[in-house]
Amino acid sequence: MKRQSFSNSRTQLATEIEFDIQQKKRVGILGGTFNPPHIGHLIIADQVCHQLGLEKIYFMPSANPPHQDEKKAIEANHRLHMVELAIEGNQRFDVEKAEIERGGKSYTYDTIVKLKEEHPDTDYYFIIGGDMVEYLPKWYKIEELAQLVEFVGVNRPGYNLLSPYPIIWVDVPSMDISSTSLRKNLEMNCPVNYLIPRKTLEYIWREGLYQNGR
Repeated sequence: MKRQSFSNSRTQLATEIEFDIQQKKRVGILGGTFNPPHIGHLIIADQVCHQLGLEKIYFMPSANPPHQDEKKAIEANHRLHMVELAIEGNQRFDVEKAEIERGGKSYTYDTIVKLKEEHPDTDYYFIIGGDMVEYLPKWYKIEELAQLVEFVGVNRPGYNLLSPYPIIWVDVPSMDISSTSLRKNLEMNCPVNYLIPRKTLEYIWREGLYQNGR
């Protein structure tokens, strides 16, 4: 009788573990300054979401990115609102406000620890561009971070695909679009139609962003 009880307990435990694994949500996170967000961001998110079969992609604007010059990024509330407008209407896209709400330097490790504590039922797939792969060894607590997320790399021509950390590579259409070039065009009043989602672009013009030094 004791053996049967022990066997039943093991079977029940195995079933519960399998159920928990099956119930795990699989979501992607696309972090960045989004200064401003553009169609390249949307295409990357859409391709990763569909190719990996993820439930959602969360766009996560940073507060103060540690690897960039803070002065180049406009206020976080503007960047957040631009992202919200850019993804409006897409049920698979959402916004993660964790870094903006926390403020200060945005270290990915701290953010993921917080998210996993709040959502233990979720597996996170952190999306990075091919240009960022070579910088991974310099990331804050990268060894610990690599145990918490699956890195998803987006191929970019001319960049090394080798990394000491496991990366899931996803091919996306190659588009030579950058937020830096878009800011310059906006400052010089050059057309950026179709490069920035319409509602986001309307917000930029309405608020006078990236013009006259703003």
